[in-house]
Amino acid sequence: MGLIFLVGFMGCGKTSWGRKLAAGLGYEFIDLDHTLEAKVGSTVAEYFASHGEEAFRNLESEILKTTAYPQNTVVSTGGGLPCFFDNMDWMNSHGQTLYIQLSPKALANRLENAKTPRPVLQGKKGDELVAFIEHKLAEREGFYLKATHVVDGIDMSVEKLAGVVVGLH
Repeated sequence: MGLIFLVGFMGCGKTSWGRKLAAGLGYEFIDLDHTLEAKVGSTVAEYFASHGEEAFRNLESEILKTTAYPQNTVVSTGGGLPCFFDNMDWMNSHGQTLYIQLSPKALANRLENAKTPRPVLQGKKGDELVAFIEHKLAEREGFYLKATHVVDGIDMSVEKLAGVVVGLH
């Protein structure tokens, strides 16, 4: 089976579902945001703030393409990673991609209650947050929909995810 890349908007559950799916399949798990943070010695938000988006996107793409992935690995990606350069095509040619799809309203509910603060969402709540997500998702969904598999993020289970990537559904 090889590599399975999870893509989708921030808050859709790429990291938590990635961990669960890897455990369920007996795979390794890599969170590319954590890999990037370990390499630069700061958080994604700090790096983004001090170096800007262009430098961040270049580094993020480099880490995607130069990480030595164990043979069977589930990889959680940053929400914007599939939308820059040839990253989505690269992931599709090196493994399976799985887009965890959620509505803007569902994403807003998750992000409003998230333990990890998202600098880009600073101060946005309710309708303003939903409108921000709708706008960003409109820009990104075309990239996400290039994924090998699209799964509904509301009705998820490890069995369902594993079935999708193993080809049972």
